[in-house]
Order: sequence, then C-alpha cells, then structure tokens
Amino acid sequence: MKLGAQISYYKAWRGRKHAHSLIRGSPEQSFHILPSYFHMLEKLNPRTITRIEVDGESRFKYLFLAFGVAIRGFRYMRKVVGIDGTFLKGQYRGVLLVATAQDGNRQCYPLAWGIVDSENKDAWTWFLTQLKEVIGDTNELTLISDRVPSIKKAISTFKCADIMGSYWSAVNAYRCEDFAGYMIEISNRYPRVAEYLENEVGFEKWSRCHYPGLRYNITTMNMVESLNSMLVNVATRVLKLHNNPF
Repeated sequence: MKLGAQISYYKAWRGRKHAHSLIRGSPEQSFHILPSYFHMLEKLNPRTITRIEVDGESRFKYLFLAFGVAIRGFRYMRKVVGIDGTFLKGQYRGVLLVATAQDGNRQCYPLAWGIVDSENKDAWTWFLTQLKEVIGDTNELTLISDRVPSIKKAISTFKCADIMGSYWSAVNAYRCEDFAGYMIEISNRYPRVAEYLENEVGFEKWSRCHYPGLRYNITTMNMVESLNSMLVNVATRVLKLHNNPF
C-alpha cells in the first residue's frame, strides 16, 4: 500500500516464501549440503561429533550433533542430563531432540542435538547411542525425561489437586522419614494415588530421597523445556542452511 501497489494475500505469501528461499535456500538444498556442513563443523571445531543416518534408499533419516566445546565442558557440569523432543514445523516435519545439562549455577548447558522422524523407540535408541559416545556411561550419570507417563497428569485424573502440596513435598524430601510422612498424608486421603505412585511408577523414579544416584536439586524437565521454548520461533527454519556457512 505504501508503494501504491495492491496485491492479493496469496501473492504476498508466495513472494515472502521466494525471498526466504533466496536468503536461506530451500530444504532440499540444505539436505544436499548437510554432509559438507558437518564436515566443516568437525574441521573447524575440534572434537565435534556429527552423525547422519540414511535409510536403504540413501534418504535422510536421522542426524546428531554435539559441539566439541560442549563435550569438553561437560566434565565440569552436574552429571544430570535432561532429554526431550519438540516438533519441527518445516516442510518435512520431524522432531528435534535435545540433551541438556546444568552447571553449578543452575544454568542450562546445551549438550547435543538430533533430528529424527518421530519420538519412537528406534529414534530414541539411535540418539542415546550417539549421546553415550559424548558423555560416557558411569554410575554417577542420571538421565531425566518425560517419556514415562506424566505423574502430575495421572494424579489429576483422580481429581485430587488438594494433595499436590503433599506430593511435591514428598518429591523434594531429603530424608526418608519425612517422605514417609507425606506419603501417609496422601494415602489417608487417596489410597489409589499412593498405590499408583508406589507400585506403578516406583518411588525411585520421582522422589529425591529414594533415587539411588545423585540428581542434585533437579526434579523437573524445566532445563530442557526452557531450551525448547527458546527454539519455538526457529522450529520452522531447521535444516535451512546457507550455501556457504563458513
């Protein structure tokens, strides 16, 4: 309107799409240059680990990326890693997987990234296999995810929100004696909830005092979800690489 031209919404949308393709390239071009892009990442960033998995017809299936600087710095992080996935909104969809640690100041520490077709067993197995190469496998390591059924959502099905205070107190209790007291409060009011938490989920999956390893103060997925929320506006542009990124 400012230039005295009137165009339809569809024409404006096509023009915007064409401008984006001129700046960022098309998804097809990005898939084509992905191996070269990863090669340059490894060459210019020592100890960076990249992986690309293709199917039987040599079509893209999975990718994995962990920068060398993140790998080297992990030795100084808390040995608690959160893993989660978020849907991509580009032309070819898919899921972005993220592994995040936390430093001593409770700041998020992005560790590794992956793109897969969906959050299924094969994709997660492949991603975790690559992640194991990055962080190793020791008795000190703790993985946190939401792949088990959500405890909070399950409790809400019993319509017992009035015991959420006791539940979170049990989650964060340092001493088993205190934990037992909170569980008694829950059991006295909602025996089915207490039975679910003990027998179907298991205390070691959600309570601090019963967990056999060291998880510090990390009892939620906030550190991973914070990273995912930061990437919301980028989700539509993943795998649109510049032709000359270096």
